[in-house]
Amino acid sequence: MDVMTSAYASPLGTITLAADERGLAGLWFDGQQHFGELGSAQRRLDTATNADTQDPAAQHTIDATRAWLDAYFADENPGSLPPLHLQGTPYQQRIWHLLLDIEPGTTTTYGALAQAYEERFGARTSPRAVGSAVGRNPVSLIVPCHRVLGADGSLTGYAGGVERKRALLALERASV
Repeated sequence: MDVMTSAYASPLGTITLAADERGLAGLWFDGQQHFGELGSAQRRLDTATNADTQDPAAQHTIDATRAWLDAYFADENPGSLPPLHLQGTPYQQRIWHLLLDIEPGTTTTYGALAQAYEERFGARTSPRAVGSAVGRNPVSLIVPCHRVLGADGSLTGYAGGVERKRALLALERASV
């Protein structure tokens, strides 16, 4: 898989975007935990990137993601999501799709996500397992892992850093 990358200058620091022919595979703040992982530590950006990639679909995804981020950081409705190519275990992918259900300006907890997982997929899971999957989300911000709080409402566990999490929630006017 060839991956095209691009840097995006956000108000919260540089973001690296990664896309392939199927969609956005990665979005990381520079320096965040799990930077460059495409679903697992074994599938990394540095082994999947081809600097000569000229894939029109990947370029379209990068352009759509930049437009989405421009609107988001301008406090405007960014509209529909760019195409996503979320790579991870089936469990991780199910958790990441649950994250997409969390509306801007709202938050949830790892425990509530575990309950939603059981209701939707008919299988039990723990808040800790949910937290592990949320932490490996390769498309942070767009797949809104920053909207997940600790059981007591505390700002916990954001790979991009708690200060960025606080800033993103403030931008969305979420009460925390």
